[in-house]
Amino acid sequence: MKAAILKALGQPLAINQMPDPAIGTGEVVVDVAAAPVLSYANEVFSGERQYPIDLPMVPGCGAIGRVRASGPDATHLKPGDWVFCDPTVRSRDDALMPDIALQGWSARGDGAKRLQRYFHDGPFAEQVRVPTENAIRIGEIDPDDATRWSALNVMLVPYGGLLAANLQAGEKLLVSGATGNFGSAGVAVALAMGARCVVAPGRNERALADLERRFGERVRTVKLSGNEDEDRERMRQASPGPIDCVMDLLPPSATTTTVRAAVMAVRPYGRVVLMGGVGMLGGEGLDLPYPWIMRNDITVRGKWMYPREAVTRMTGLIRAGLLDLGHFDVTTFLLDDANDAVTHAAANGGPFRITVIRP
Repeated sequence: MKAAILKALGQPLAINQMPDPAIGTGEVVVDVAAAPVLSYANEVFSGERQYPIDLPMVPGCGAIGRVRASGPDATHLKPGDWVFCDPTVRSRDDALMPDIALQGWSARGDGAKRLQRYFHDGPFAEQVRVPTENAIRIGEIDPDDATRWSALNVMLVPYGGLLAANLQAGEKLLVSGATGNFGSAGVAVALAMGARCVVAPGRNERALADLERRFGERVRTVKLSGNEDEDRERMRQASPGPIDCVMDLLPPSATTTTVRAAVMAVRPYGRVVLMGGVGMLGGEGLDLPYPWIMRNDITVRGKWMYPREAVTRMTGLIRAGLLDLGHFDVTTFLLDDANDAVTHAAANGGPFRITVIRP
């Protein structure tokens, strides 16, 4: 099969032939129809993000495809089924504390690195081998729509945070980082889940206006000034009532004061979910006042990725017409042009934009 291979950090992807993946028990081989390119892929491939990866490697993080073959443990999957290939690979020998690797992307810790050595190559290829439980059926789709269904890869991340926060219909949510790729998707997902209102702060006035245009009065935008106390008060005032939940999706480049301004806008007895990248590249940690957390009975939790059932549940939101894939502007590249796709994704990583490789 043909694949795009990252042989060394800082080098372009090499488009080469390599052996087709061999299937084993507990595994599925999928013909890749569409593989999204994350906006920061160039930072991973250059080494700027210092992701722990084992090279050479076929990269990529998630895909839409059709089952080619499944192992003897599969009881429902059959050849031709459309599936989302979930990159979140969990070890099977410790249900309480599984090691987790992102197939074709990253692995932290010794256990995750062992997972990565086996489920090694990602979907920037004509075929990919995944654990049985990671090939999740999405139902019949038009092959021409496979690239648009790649938006699952973006929307599932904030959906995982909203499930962790136990967001309920009618509640008021603040999305910190709402003008980014994951944050804007989080706005759409929260509204599909029945949020009464989403407060969307940011500095990009064009992106804020676009959110208002797409979603109307259920989105209340706030232009950030950089003054922590002032911004926090403006976020509170923008909401039609006390903010029930805050989800942070800000990137590593954001300041901790921007995060804290949003987090501390939540009401007493409210919930906060941290999913962003602040502090991942060094610098200050997030300083939240102990008395504020304790006396206001605030729940603060971290969340990385999403539970397995999230794919099926999100597919239901799409099938019900509550979540519109039409919001996403998709740019497609052939596998031979994978390096151009990485460059394009870096320059076009804004709200509701996805770059996809179509092998």
